[in-house]
Amino acid sequence: MNPADLHYDKEHEWVRVEGETAVIGISDFAQDQLGEVVYVDLPSVGDELVFGDTFGEIESVKSVSELFAPVSGTVVEVNDDLDAAPESINSDAYGAGWMVKVTLSDPSQLDGLMSADEYESFIANEA
Repeated sequence: MNPADLHYDKEHEWVRVEGETAVIGISDFAQDQLGEVVYVDLPSVGDELVFGDTFGEIESVKSVSELFAPVSGTVVEVNDDLDAAPESINSDAYGAGWMVKVTLSDPSQLDGLMSADEYESFIANEA
């Protein structure tokens, strides 16, 4: 089940809003489709994420996929733990598997993302 307090996009990223900050990761559905994650290439602190643009890559034993920014903002923190333990994305996609935190430059972009229920319907149609 996808956490109800998150926002989701069609590329399977999630956003958790913490004040002016957005925590970003990939959904449990996405990690399940990818298989065992072996590497993640993430931006650096200070980099700008632009809504809809790629901000990194995730590599699994099956494939390499691009990560797309669900919101725009400045990266204020990167989950460096993923360097040593990228499998955290598989085991805890909504917790230890978070990827980056950004300061939101346009909070209204959140309005265009899906709720957990909308996302459940979206992935049911994709499966």
